[in-house]
Amino acid sequence: MKKDGYYSSGEFARMAHVTLRTIRYYDKQNILKPSYVTESGARFYTDADFARLSQILLLKYLGFSLDDIREMTIDDSDYHFMENSLNIQLKLVRDRIEQMQLVEKAIQDTTDAIRSRHAIDWNQMLNLIHLTGMEKSMKNQYQNASNISSRINLHSLYSSNRQGWFPWVYTQCHIHPNMKILELGCGDGALWTQNMSLLPAEISVTLSDLSSGMLRDARRAIGPEDRRFTFRVFDCGRIPYENESFDLVIANHVLFYCKDIPGVCKEIRRVLKPGGHFICSTYGSRHMQEVSRLVQDFDERIVLSADRLYERFGRENGNEILSPYFRQISWESYEDSLLVPDAEPLISYILSCHGNQNQYILDRYKDFRSFVSRKTRGGFYITKDAGIFFCEK
Repeated sequence: MKKDGYYSSGEFARMAHVTLRTIRYYDKQNILKPSYVTESGARFYTDADFARLSQILLLKYLGFSLDDIREMTIDDSDYHFMENSLNIQLKLVRDRIEQMQLVEKAIQDTTDAIRSRHAIDWNQMLNLIHLTGMEKSMKNQYQNASNISSRINLHSLYSSNRQGWFPWVYTQCHIHPNMKILELGCGDGALWTQNMSLLPAEISVTLSDLSSGMLRDARRAIGPEDRRFTFRVFDCGRIPYENESFDLVIANHVLFYCKDIPGVCKEIRRVLKPGGHFICSTYGSRHMQEVSRLVQDFDERIVLSADRLYERFGRENGNEILSPYFRQISWESYEDSLLVPDAEPLISYILSCHGNQNQYILDRYKDFRSFVSRKTRGGFYITKDAGIFFCEK
């Protein structure tokens, strides 16, 4: 017997303008399971299932394989997940539009060359081939953007320090007119978009990142028409600028990801002007420690970070690492903590970490969700132990 609020497989397929065969295939592939199955095997779906199907169809339209989609979507209709997922998918659509515009131009340039010179410009053709292969990086871009969004969301919702991390970091930079600034690993440019009204008109800011996708996000957020900003993709171990080029270099949660931290410090010192400053943020050993304990209470095999980043470069050892390259090194803490009353943003944060958590959580997701819901009832306290090292050349 059909339950209220449930749709049969046929009704569900018609609502989504797909075939019944497609719905059955997604069920078989464990991408979209029905919410209710009768003893006779009849399958029924809900509005929440329809929202998930909409995301699946959009990701499929963007070119992702079903295996990719299975990894990239979570069977949860909570609005936190839905809003975050839709925002990331909107970014992907914009990325695809930009890529298609580049492909369009490459095809047009190649066609013009054939028409005018009666010959094929093989360099143009190679560029076209590489452009049409750009979709291969979109899954990584989706995951990187989703992870960053999940982390920022948790902190913005529940931090006790209402100033916010990026406005606080900006105040520590002591920026004034006519400075030349380099940010390494700029991500989506949040340090600047959240402080744009404070930035002097006469200034030069170079934003760099190893990821062209993240740099594209930063350029889009800031706007290509803002002449104060330059965007460049490069590895911070090989900074492509002359000696003594910058008054200030910023590395926000970047150094602990670098393979050769001393080599990066040498490069930063090289491109800093005499008396210039280097600001780098990091964590201490107590940062978010309650979250690690939480997941290990659920399954002791879970490790949220394959590397303890603060052991590579953290509050406790940062001075020792920086002192061979800079002088007058000081540490400034960002006083903050989290009190999380809702499970979903915390789960998003956990799934965004660089450890093995997905291996043990996704197959038991509903159990994990119930576990975290119990832990957050009444508020779940999380220690934050982050800040910046302020260094002078």
